Amino acid sequence: MRAFAAVAEHLHFRDAASAIGTSQPALSGAVAALEEALGVVLVERTTRKVLLTSAGERVAVRAHAVLEALGDLLDEAEAARAPFTGVLRLGVIPTVAPYLLPTVLRLVHGAYPELDLQVHEEQTSSLLDGLAAGRLDLLLLAVPLGVPSVAELPLFDEDFVLVTPRDHWLAGRTDIPRAALRQLDLLLLEEGHCLRDQALDVCREAGRTEGATATTTAAGLSTLVQLVAGGLGVTLLPRTAVPVETGRSADLATGFFADPAPSRRIALAMRAGTARAEEFEAFASALRGALKPLPVRFAR
Repeated sequence: MRAFAAVAEHLHFRDAASAIGTSQPALSGAVAALEEALGVVLVERTTRKVLLTSAGERVAVRAHAVLEALGDLLDEAEAARAPFTGVLRLGVIPTVAPYLLPTVLRLVHGAYPELDLQVHEEQTSSLLDGLAAGRLDLLLLAVPLGVPSVAELPLFDEDFVLVTPRDHWLAGRTDIPRAALRQLDLLLLEEGHCLRDQALDVCREAGRTEGATATTTAAGLSTLVQLVAGGLGVTLLPRTAVPVETGRSADLATGFFADPAPSRRIALAMRAGTARAEEFEAFASALRGALKPLPVRFAR
């Protein structure tokens, strides 16, 4: 059935075989076996292309539903058999991955040695698509997401820090008012990063107009702080990123906002109703403990 579903998706035997990691003859034999078991022809094979028969089109819809249900059944059985074993496909956003993954990896290696952790770094929209499709099991990202089918497990809140050139008039201050953001040359990540949207939200709350941000953007935080070091403007970094990103340049300084400082919340996210909910909740609790040394406020 998996072989037939791959053929129905790709309409090409070689591409379908590659997609499910098998040989083309094995794939063709599996589809033929399914046709024999069902007593109908599902695929028309020609020298140039593959077509689904009318029966094949109807069975393809059912096949996807059956395979999804089977996957849920296997997840349920695995979760009941032994938590923290097998594969855990963790998706992480780029503005979290470099700063929290070392702690996550130490936790998994030390506390869950039987867990096969597979990490995927992607932007939020791609992670949510992967979670919905079953490609990913758990996400580590900024919330709230506002997606009813996704359950959030809050980890902590972290303040935003203003990163400036060393000789900037706000460098080193610990009482920066949010209103100061109205008059700064603020550099942002490129569109698609949730941190960009969060920074814009902070600016709007401070009364900054929509078009007042600098036109220069960056694909990652490392590039962003180098632009600041070069005198092109200032930027906002999440607190967990500051030691890594500012420690490599003597031309950078930081400034902290007066309370209440603008902040973001980091959480784990899972499919609502997943069979591994208890396992993921326990993982979130353990991760909060492992992250205690960070200068953040832990969510309840």
